[in-house]
Amino acid sequence: MTRPTKIHPERGDARTRLLEAARDVIRQKGFAATSVDDLCQSAGVTKGAFFHHFKTKEALGVAVADHWAETTSALFAEAPYHEPDDPLDRVLAYLEFRRSIISGETFEYTCLVGTMTQEVHESAPAIRDACAKSIFGHAASLQADIEAAKAQRGIDADWTAKSLARHTQAVLQGGFILAKAAGNPDLARESVDHLICYVRQLFGLETVSSAPAEREN
Repeated sequence: MTRPTKIHPERGDARTRLLEAARDVIRQKGFAATSVDDLCQSAGVTKGAFFHHFKTKEALGVAVADHWAETTSALFAEAPYHEPDDPLDRVLAYLEFRRSIISGETFEYTCLVGTMTQEVHESAPAIRDACAKSIFGHAASLQADIEAAKAQRGIDADWTAKSLARHTQAVLQGGFILAKAAGNPDLARESVDHLICYVRQLFGLETVSSAPAEREN
């Protein structure tokens, strides 16, 4: 199973090629630093084709956030972490899966919508809202398993499945920032390791035998 990233977009229709180019180029350069010319060159299309499909660069930003949500939803829907019968095992398997796909070049494992949100949360509210829909939508996909695990184990606490699901995304996004700052994916993996320990503690499980920093990467 591959992640939704390709250095060279597939030869499809011009709109799809532009979205796939934007997905990768924006993660490499940032939204502001990515020009329409950059996108057209990467996608192998003309500027006329770009403006036929997207009236503005901001419109492209909204569309690529939606495209990211669709493609990543398909990736996670097919991922093996759904297989365990125990809902808590599924939650922990999800976190292990997220750890396992932190590899390759920085742009290949970091989050497009997280990257754009940091840049445009004030300057481009339409893009911000599309990114928020993607981030919170993915968090919501974890809620049912967390709620079921909480009920199954009789956990009586003031935290909710919704808040824990959001927290998983906060840790992942923060880990990506640390990895970018240091140029080191191990820092993102380390963040996930600590998150796994935290979730296990919330559900009364023993933590893993080795400290997060000592796990093999």
